[in-house]
Amino acid sequence: MIIGKICNRPVITAEKDCSVADAAKLMRQHHVGSLVVVSKNRDCLFPIGIITDRDLVIEVLAKDVPVDTVTLEDIMTRSPLISREDDDVFDTIDMMRVKGVRRIPVVDSLGSLVAIFTIDDILKIIFNEMGNWASFIYREKMQEQIRRPAPNR
Repeated sequence: MIIGKICNRPVITAEKDCSVADAAKLMRQHHVGSLVVVSKNRDCLFPIGIITDRDLVIEVLAKDVPVDTVTLEDIMTRSPLISREDDDVFDTIDMMRVKGVRRIPVVDSLGSLVAIFTIDDILKIIFNEMGNWASFIYREKMQEQIRRPAPNR
């Protein structure tokens, strides 16, 4: 299974000169916990960083930094871990586990941002597979009962 088939599209993005206050508003408006920081080149968006709600809390609010004085460039994680849309899902998950990240921008063959893959997507995969296995086990049990009915007592 490839990552491009199951990741989230579209991605909520911001440019590096976006204020922290505006970033927080974007996250709230779109109900997301992260923004991919992008550089625009013509019609393409290239991921140059990532910012999470945790970054806002740890780097700005907890340090009493005035939110109107900080931009995303000041606190973003630069050169984030990236996956290509044709990468294998399980290779991507393993890479995320090793690097300790919960979100990863997904790019096309030109490096342009196309999606984001998150821990929530991983949970969907797991739950779908568990459902498939439960259905398989139930069908197998029903077929067994049809082939071998319980003896009359």
